[in-house]
Amino acid sequence: MTIKRSKFLIFATLFILLITTPIGLNLYYQYLLQPASKIPAKPQIFIIKPGQPVVSIAQNLEEAALIKNAFAFRLLVAQMGIGKTIQAGDFRLAPDMSSQNIAKELTHGAIDIWITFPEGLRKEEAAQIVESKLNSATNEKYQFEKKEFIELAQEGYMFPDTYLIPKDSNAKDIAERLRQTFDQKVNQKILESGQENNLSKEEVVILASLVERESKTSEERPVIAGILINRLSADIPLQVDATVQYAKGYDSAKNSWWPQVTQEDYQTVKSLYNTYLHPGLPPGPIASPGLESIRAAAAPSKTDYLYYLHDLDGKIHYAKTAEEHQQNVNEFL
Repeated sequence: MTIKRSKFLIFATLFILLITTPIGLNLYYQYLLQPASKIPAKPQIFIIKPGQPVVSIAQNLEEAALIKNAFAFRLLVAQMGIGKTIQAGDFRLAPDMSSQNIAKELTHGAIDIWITFPEGLRKEEAAQIVESKLNSATNEKYQFEKKEFIELAQEGYMFPDTYLIPKDSNAKDIAERLRQTFDQKVNQKILESGQENNLSKEEVVILASLVERESKTSEERPVIAGILINRLSADIPLQVDATVQYAKGYDSAKNSWWPQVTQEDYQTVKSLYNTYLHPGLPPGPIASPGLESIRAAAAPSKTDYLYYLHDLDGKIHYAKTAEEHQQNVNEFL
């Protein structure tokens, strides 16, 4: 009887544990999802960076005392199936919000949106990026006008960077922000150093925009800048394909602002930006150069090369004479 009673007690204990343990864990889980504080508090700004993983977001929320437990929050996000819909941006969150409310807020409640402007964009491309980021169903404050931005933004001076843009920004706000960032990031002494090659500050930016579109690596930038300076000094047309692309504008068939250039285009694209038809620099920048390209244009490499081309694999080939360049054309294109 004693042995049977012992077995029964063990079985009963295990049975009770099997029943009560999940209930207890669930109760504890629900407790961890409750507000970190029951006392009403002033909301604080919480920032999520582009590409930031949920693990990092949850840890930062716990460290900011906005949630009780990072692991419980991660389980909640997985349970809700919202891991891929959490936005990058900044949010107003308070410790008296439940984890469920915070999780939902992170999917649509961003005050500002992260927007990245890569190097080498023209104004129309930048406008498209802003519109695609701000014009969403969750943005009730949308007031960005693409056409107005294209009119106001300064080609070449929209500094490539990642910005936190308020969801209610208008075209003027963003155009001014990009120009202000350019003025902050680009030291005037860099632009003034272009005088050594008889370039004004504006011409340094124009040259930098050509270098940005024509270069594929950091090593190429100062060399290409030096080649273009050599051509300017020798009164040789720059013959930069990117300027013809800029002049051609949007190619609806290829859905691109940088269409393929043909031999015929060199003569038929009638524009001051066509550096096959018009000597010297184009009248303005053709894209937004990054800091590397600006530095390369301001302080180009000293070189004897007058020509360059990229082969089908993207490797660059330089030449000192037209004959050498033609050999490269025959061999690599």
